[in-house]
Amino acid sequence: MAATAAISVAFATRKLLTSSSRNLKQPLSLLSSQRRSSSFFSISSAPLPLRRPQTLRFSTLPSISATISVGDKLPDATLSYFDSADELQTVSADELTSNKKVILFAVPGAFTPTCSQKHLPGFAAKAADFKAKGVDTIDCISVNDAFVMKAWKKDLKIGDDVLMLSDGNGDFTGAIGCELDLSNKPVGLGVRSRRYAMLVENGVVKLLNLEEGGAFSVSSAEDLLKAI
Repeated sequence: MAATAAISVAFATRKLLTSSSRNLKQPLSLLSSQRRSSSFFSISSAPLPLRRPQTLRFSTLPSISATISVGDKLPDATLSYFDSADELQTVSADELTSNKKVILFAVPGAFTPTCSQKHLPGFAAKAADFKAKGVDTIDCISVNDAFVMKAWKKDLKIGDDVLMLSDGNGDFTGAIGCELDLSNKPVGLGVRSRRYAMLVENGVVKLLNLEEGGAFSVSSAEDLLKAI
């Protein structure tokens, strides 16, 4: 009888341990499953594979822009010039272009090679062609004083078909965003104007051929005549 009771106790104890072991395994199994699931969203400590370095590509095309653009009204800066009586005069951009069809072209500097040999002479030579298209005046602007502009006009024997305008302090040039910084050049020109040519009607820009710096590729008299 005692032996039977001992066997029963041993069997019951074994069953209880087996049941407890099963109950303990289930939470551990769930915890392990949760760890595996959460590891998908966690940052792995394993080293990342090496990536092949990318080749950076840069555009070689220059970005040409200015504050002024087609459709804008010119800022009302003041310019100066010597009239036919050799008197120094001032004129605002508004007075210059109000109720008129005007060509404005700018050069980096008086007496400089391209400006003297091609740009200014080209507009002087085509003055009659511009007049035939209804242009009232042709105006050359440079960040030079009025005395230099007067001397340059005389040197090139430019008649009154082109009005030589001084933007001596660069106020107009700065207002339209066309400054050209040449202060690092050995000739020491400082801040001048980028080269451009524009058609302005009643103060509003209708055409704008703007060069990159002092280049001369789209702002000639011929280029503007074709576009009008």
